[in-house]
Amino acid sequence: MKHINFSIFPLITTSRLLLRKLTAQDALQIHMLRSDPKVAAMTGRTPSTGIEDAMAHIYKIGKLMEDNASVYWAISLHDKPSLIGAICLWNFDTENAVAEIGYELLPEFQGKGIMREAIAAVINYAFEEMKVRTIMAFPSLNNTSSVKVLKMAGFKRCSKVHQNSHGDHVVNLATFSLTVPE
Repeated sequence: MKHINFSIFPLITTSRLLLRKLTAQDALQIHMLRSDPKVAAMTGRTPSTGIEDAMAHIYKIGKLMEDNASVYWAISLHDKPSLIGAICLWNFDTENAVAEIGYELLPEFQGKGIMREAIAAVINYAFEEMKVRTIMAFPSLNNTSSVKVLKMAGFKRCSKVHQNSHGDHVVNLATFSLTVPE
């Protein structure tokens, strides 16, 4: 895996999407994304309670990027710059060339192939630019849409199940991996 340095942000474009840097102007959309009870239930996290939570999340993401601990893209459509989702690579294991992928999309944009397109672009970036050898994903077992999009991207399910808990809420997570083609 290549030395990680995100000081120059890796902007990615696809036929419909712009994967861009998250900014403070995205606070309302981040709040909407992170406050959705269905999305929060699938991730096992506590829903956002307001713009302050969203700004704290944006700050946290900025700090992780500064520390080269994560690369996080705001997903927007070419013709509409507002954030409709997010996708990231994080949990880097540089010694073994492994990264974890995470993503979420506002409900009104789900089922339109947007996340499939974003995941394909990020996989390409991870394999080609970062020289990652394996990408891991841990969707909720109940999130059939996420499992489906991972399988469509070529990820294979491993037998291991993890648990993620926040307070009283426990989420069972499946383990998926995708290895760079030889």
